Amino acid sequence: MKKILFAVTLLTVIVTGCYNDKSDKLYPAPTNVTCDTTTVTYAADVKPIIVANCAVSGGCHDAAGKATSGFDYTVFSDLQGNALDGTLVRDITWATHANQMPKGTGSKLPDCDINKIIRWVNLGALNN
Repeated sequence: MKKILFAVTLLTVIVTGCYNDKSDKLYPAPTNVTCDTTTVTYAADVKPIIVANCAVSGGCHDAAGKATSGFDYTVFSDLQGNALDGTLVRDITWATHANQMPKGTGSKLPDCDINKIIRWVNLGALNN
């Protein structure tokens, strides 16, 4: 009797222990959320993000804020310089605690916006 009970218990443990969740089947990604970074351009994708979050009127990276921040992102060459030297991506991804941008918001840009900027930088930070 003990052997049968042991065999049933062992079989139960083996069968239930082999259960493997397929997270992508159980928790599918939302279908209404997309972030297309295949064809990112400065004019269509990056500039609106920068204008809305960095070069806002009275912000850190507009003409008035340049005295404080040292950069005017309404001037493409200022933005491109920081993009190409790694400063922009470091600051928007919060890679260090020194300059977490956008400053004073308590949160990073949305992941999609960050991914678009990273893609643009990886494509050479062109004024396109």
